Amino acid sequence: MTSGQAESGRDDLPQDDAAESERAPDIVFSLLADEAPASDTDEAVDDTPRRIVDELKTAAPDEWQRLYAEFAITVSTEAAQAVYSVEDIEVAVAVPKSALRLVREHREAAAGSDGSGPSAAPWWRMLVHATSDGSVDVDYDYGDRPFLDNQLFPPAAYRADLETYPRERLPVWLAAYLGHADRQSRSPQQAAIAARADRRAAVWATLAENEFPTFPVMWARWATIAAGFVAAGSELGPRMLPALGWFESSRRSGSTLYALPDGRAVLSGGVWNAPTLDATYNDGSDMPKFFAGAPEWVADPMLNPRIGAGLMSFCYWWESGRWYRGESPPASECAAAMPGVWSADSVADIVARAVSSQPNKAQLLAASTLVSAAEVGVVTRETVLNAFGDVGSLDIDSALLQFRMAGLVTVVPEAMPKQLAITRVRQYILGLGLDTTGYALGDLVADRLSCGWMVSVPVPRGEIAGGRAIFYIADDGVLERSSSSVPPVQFVDGFEKRFQQRQRSEV
Repeated sequence: MTSGQAESGRDDLPQDDAAESERAPDIVFSLLADEAPASDTDEAVDDTPRRIVDELKTAAPDEWQRLYAEFAITVSTEAAQAVYSVEDIEVAVAVPKSALRLVREHREAAAGSDGSGPSAAPWWRMLVHATSDGSVDVDYDYGDRPFLDNQLFPPAAYRADLETYPRERLPVWLAAYLGHADRQSRSPQQAAIAARADRRAAVWATLAENEFPTFPVMWARWATIAAGFVAAGSELGPRMLPALGWFESSRRSGSTLYALPDGRAVLSGGVWNAPTLDATYNDGSDMPKFFAGAPEWVADPMLNPRIGAGLMSFCYWWESGRWYRGESPPASECAAAMPGVWSADSVADIVARAVSSQPNKAQLLAASTLVSAAEVGVVTRETVLNAFGDVGSLDIDSALLQFRMAGLVTVVPEAMPKQLAITRVRQYILGLGLDTTGYALGDLVADRLSCGWMVSVPVPRGEIAGGRAIFYIADDGVLERSSSSVPPVQFVDGFEKRFQQRQRSEV
């Protein structure tokens, strides 16, 4: 009996993890079959779920069709919720205390009063599905997945439960929840102190040569995959924000990629069942020194949020054109927490399949062209359209925004309208409160240049006005001020060169 199944995407994972996800899709709640011989006690335990449903029915609204109830419980704490479906409406109802009492008895009976029952390590959550025609399904959650925040109790509740029902091992996330003690945190102050201490002790980072793609290439591929999934309207796949790429897989692993000034970057994240974390929290091994030899700018603000729960399992940083790491595993052991950025061909395949279940050669070629454009930072709307197609169901604008936030779009400004150029100059003059005596703003005129406009108030016929203000506004909106004492031909040459330089810098 399976209460729910998370969508296990394929294209958002490296190929080996994708294949595994197709063989063994994510199951939200783990069911452990009781293999002990049946007994009178077992029969009584087995009958309890139906009795619990009977108690839940006493609180059910009229004409209900389906019931879904969740119970989270330890020896000292409990939480419950019940939702009933009435036609197309879901109604939440307070769970009767009698049902809660039966749930607690059911858990105690399954474990045995001395912790040696058929399920000596009892479940922490019980999930009940029932229909008005008498069908009852029950799932038991042993913590294979992290609990939702509203069903996660304070650590003391689980410690008390473990005293009553000891367990040989805990799920890594729960073991970390109870014992991480902020050991992975690295505040800016701690980072600076640690970096100085490493230098004094000659502790150097490990050069991770030929493991990950270079940062600029990884950044571009990350953004390209993100654009593909966004275009398709998928909730899976990586995403881009300004200076940040993030990814959460359907298999509970994930990572973040922070772009920092001066071409630096930090890649960190966690594989949900990392052996090193299991050994740390369940076997008492030392926490890996993830930041050994790290510079002071590798600190909490640039690290994956998993550090707050003690679940970061790797950290790499990019500096001077190379990836470095402390005691993190090699890149191959981080693959489950990464989008499929390993090669241009794999990215093209992921992107093509994100928007088409069976892409043809032309689509694969267009996707490959998009990857190449992203890697050199010259993505255009046309490139995106060629890769994804002008299909109404695809969100091209949102896909292009992913590239924009990654700084990979070539922007060729359209010619600024003449009236807008005059308006911007007028607003500039008024905003600075410039003296406009003899300079009637209503008389402003604009003359077109190759990349913008020259705006000024013409000198009245027969008059000579030295040093009269002249404004130059480029098509990208940059406004420069000059005067008639500087020959326009001379100023325009530099004005156009500066415009061209800005466009190259953006690329």
